[in-house]
Amino acid sequence: MAEQPPRLSRSVEDYLKAIYGLCEGGDPAVTRDIAERLEVQPASVSGMVKRLAESDLLEHVPYRGVRLTSSGTREALRILRRHRILETYLHERLGYTWDDVHAEAERLEHAASDRLIERMAHALDDPRHDPHGAPIPDASGAIDAARYPTLADEDLPRRVVIRAVQDEDPEHLRYLESRGLVPGVELVLEARVPFEGTLRVRVAGSGGELETLGENLASRILVSPVEVP
Repeated sequence: MAEQPPRLSRSVEDYLKAIYGLCEGGDPAVTRDIAERLEVQPASVSGMVKRLAESDLLEHVPYRGVRLTSSGTREALRILRRHRILETYLHERLGYTWDDVHAEAERLEHAASDRLIERMAHALDDPRHDPHGAPIPDASGAIDAARYPTLADEDLPRRVVIRAVQDEDPEHLRYLESRGLVPGVELVLEARVPFEGTLRVRVAGSGGELETLGENLASRILVSPVEVP
């Protein structure tokens, strides 16, 4: 039987996942942003970046930052799959709310075996998205590369559907759920307040009251246009 490669340390996995997320938009990750995401000191980031580069898990982009190598990306997608499968299992099978699953999955993702993760995925019929709408990499590491605009973008059409919510703040998630602003819901953009970035939206077909969203929250809601006949 082929010997399995050694598992990476928890800190290395956390760095790879963080850098992957920071580079999703196409730009390299800079030390300041990595430190902020992981809540560590910039000096700690510099030391780890050097280690990861020596292990061929990331590469420096001169004067711009760092990005993952193909090996680093493969490892980041593996841990991302573990995290999102765990979130989905906790939500769908164990009754966790979508604002509780992130912290629990963070604790479990480094300890669960690959066998357990794949059995969870099978039990869930191989889900493609987690409870927040984020794509789940498949077992081979392939991931949906679609990029969606946010509610804060200026040139949106009047009708959109929520694809995902990029927010780990439990309070924000509870608020969005209480207002019915969850993945799959169609919205009508009623007004945009000039200069402030504030949006007024309504859940399509609900006849409900207008919801007012600040730019910070709107920028974390990914949407796609709805074709109006």
